Amino acid sequence: MSLFICPVCGEKLEKNDKTYFCRNNHCYDIAKAKYVNLLMSRTSKEKRHGDDKLMIQARKNFLEKGYYNILLKEILSVTENILHDGCTIVDIGCGEGWYTDNIYKFAVSKVSDVKMAGIDISKTAAAALAKRNSSIESAAASAKAVPIGNEVCDICLSVFAPCDISEIERITRKNGYFIRVYPLEDHLLGLKRSIYDSVYENKPKEIVSDGFEKTAKKEIRSMLHIDSSEDIINLFMMTPYYYKTSRADQEKIRGLSELDTEIAFGIDVYRKC
Repeated sequence: MSLFICPVCGEKLEKNDKTYFCRNNHCYDIAKAKYVNLLMSRTSKEKRHGDDKLMIQARKNFLEKGYYNILLKEILSVTENILHDGCTIVDIGCGEGWYTDNIYKFAVSKVSDVKMAGIDISKTAAAALAKRNSSIESAAASAKAVPIGNEVCDICLSVFAPCDISEIERITRKNGYFIRVYPLEDHLLGLKRSIYDSVYENKPKEIVSDGFEKTAKKEIRSMLHIDSSEDIINLFMMTPYYYKTSRADQEKIRGLSELDTEIAFGIDVYRKC
């Protein structure tokens, strides 16, 4: 039985080699890239669904070189404290799947019978996760309509991704956990200074929910030195700044051979009451 539910009727989905299907005969073909599209495009107002191929590839290239290992280590440390046998984990906004894959591999090394799924509104991202780890179910789907049943998840993750707290509350079991990872206000200030004449800090928004209590909060700050122009460009292209920056400002980044920048991450852990 799949972790996913039918986006039309809400019934549980089953899976064979080619298709996901529910008992009401709604069927969803498994793509050649081994993910399933559960995104109800007709009801979506988005013209461009999530990150494109350039952003996905840039993020893959950058993360696989270990630049954010300091963050991954803290995520795994937080996760280890709440893992248990038979754990169900869902990553909402999984991107290309680097964090998802590492968390899954860590979890199965610690406990038994782990089930994990990742969703992203980007089909390219869902395909990248499926290619990275076939043991993790992968779907193109919206964070505003997560194709997971009520109170199924033991651990729900959102790593640098938009999330809908009401959906997370719906799919998380009582005493289950929600781990939110987000950039702090001084994250990548050095990168922004290299692009823009005037730089301002983006303060993170607090998530408030009567259904969750915050049990832990961590902040990770460090300086990152990059001495590869390719890696600097990949860092730039994996951020939203790339599409919001003029061509003239983009050329400033392409001319850099070295970069020193702050990295700053927040990790909040919530338990469902």
